[in-house]
Amino acid sequence: MEVVRAYFRSPAAIVGLFLLLVVIAMAASAGWLFPRDPLALAGRPLVWPFTNPRFPLGTDNSGRDIAAQIFYGARISLLIGGVATVIAVFIGIVIGAVSGYYGGWVDNVLMRITEAFQTLPNFLLLLVLIAVFGSNINTVIIAIGIVSWPAPARLTRAEFLSLRNREFVQAGRTLGLKDLKLIFGEILPNALPPVIVYASVVMAVSILLESALAFLRLSDPNVASWGNLIGLGRDVLRVQWYVSAIPGIAILLTVLAVSLVGQGLNDALNPRLKGR
Repeated sequence: MEVVRAYFRSPAAIVGLFLLLVVIAMAASAGWLFPRDPLALAGRPLVWPFTNPRFPLGTDNSGRDIAAQIFYGARISLLIGGVATVIAVFIGIVIGAVSGYYGGWVDNVLMRITEAFQTLPNFLLLLVLIAVFGSNINTVIIAIGIVSWPAPARLTRAEFLSLRNREFVQAGRTLGLKDLKLIFGEILPNALPPVIVYASVVMAVSILLESALAFLRLSDPNVASWGNLIGLGRDVLRVQWYVSAIPGIAILLTVLAVSLVGQGLNDALNPRLKGR
């Protein structure tokens, strides 16, 4: 309860939560407001926003309803951000926890693997994975999760290094608790708050990575994503700039919402800030 009160003391966190709820509401209502396939032809190509009541946000190069693609794109963005974040955080927690708890050669091996992943920029490694395994939306989500785990792993490792010799861990060893019970039952719950906060960063970056892939036409073209719409509008950017601008604003607001929610969680969960 104290965490909730601390969260709502931040106006920025409230704004972020409101924006995120709006995006979730868009995703939930997409099928009801736009029952047709969002990628189906709906009218004349390149109808400007607010000039035809049937298409409040206009149409794209092919005559598809931009509003429908924006609402359905919210589903894709939340799906990509959520699932990729779960994959990245899960891998990061397992590797970081084992590395930080055991130390020694285990820590050295796992950290060298982590550093090897961090040697290449995320997007470059993502391009390699997409080139090898294809651009199906499921492949894209898994690939984004795979390239995003090193930072959560390092954060989890740092927390475990600071917690593994605490009194409650020593007491657990004295009582004969097995390593797995100590790692995931005792230490991990105390190490999770900063990892949960950082998950918001991973989610925001995941949405941006998919949008960048789609802009380069390397994401799944068979889904109505904001990135695909931006990429489509690139061909008419000088004249019908709204085709790219509208989904760009949607991405901006969503990433901003996730970032503000993460900052609010950080303020609420950080014990140094609770007493202020």
